[in-house]
Amino acid sequence: MDKPPRPSKTNVFLNYKIWLSGLTGNGLIEDETFGLMEKIVEKGTLKAAADEAGMSYRKAWGKIRSAEEILGYALLDKHRGGKDGGNSSLTPAAFKLLEAYRALQQQFDDSVEHAFNTFKESIKKSTDDK
Repeated sequence: MDKPPRPSKTNVFLNYKIWLSGLTGNGLIEDETFGLMEKIVEKGTLKAAADEAGMSYRKAWGKIRSAEEILGYALLDKHRGGKDGGNSSLTPAAFKLLEAYRALQQQFDDSVEHAFNTFKESIKKSTDDK
């Protein structure tokens, strides 16, 4: 059985997550929920988005309902049945939320990358002094 390589100062990575929560800290709107919303835009239904995300319809619906409860507004316009079956689309407020989240994520990525590069330089300097 192969052992994983030992970490070194050159192959250490930083991971982080962003999520939104209600005022009380209860309930989460995490990256998985935003990914689900993006898939709803692509696929046109919550069921297809859930399948694409590898989660049950019930879990996907629960994430959307929880986010709506935290935010206080609807994220989905749902249309049942019909000749071609039902569909789902994001509300205008959900589109704004998704756009703002993407911008926030990019700002965090840029800031974290800069901070982590500074951190790695500090480590390099301290080990070079020895």
